Amino acid sequence: VQLVESGGGLVQAGGSLRLACTYSGSTFPIDVMGWYRQAPGKQRELVGSITSGGRTYYRDSVKDRFIISRDNAKNTIYLQMNSLKPDDTAVYYCSAEWGTPPMVDFGQGTQVTVSS
Repeated sequence: VQLVESGGGLVQAGGSLRLACTYSGSTFPIDVMGWYRQAPGKQRELVGSITSGGRTYYRDSVKDRFIISRDNAKNTIYLQMNSLKPDDTAVYYCSAEWGTPPMVDFGQGTQVTVSS
């Protein structure tokens, strides 16, 4: 699966950004799509995910601030990020999980920088 993220950038604390991820080339149905992030010197962590049925999951630190949605007609998922904090600064990666056993593909990432 090919994944291309867009929408990153620099924003002040308290601001908002919306990331988009367009996917293509999937031979099998994609079961779960997600957003990960990796800050300098830290491990990549799951921010949230959305299943093919529309069920969402968010890590505690972004609940009530971030929203994941998908537009199946456009093969795109979104990450709406509100009330951004400097701790949200990271490279954000889109992911797609498919097949049995599950395989996971990642995009190239997009930088999000939140200034204080």
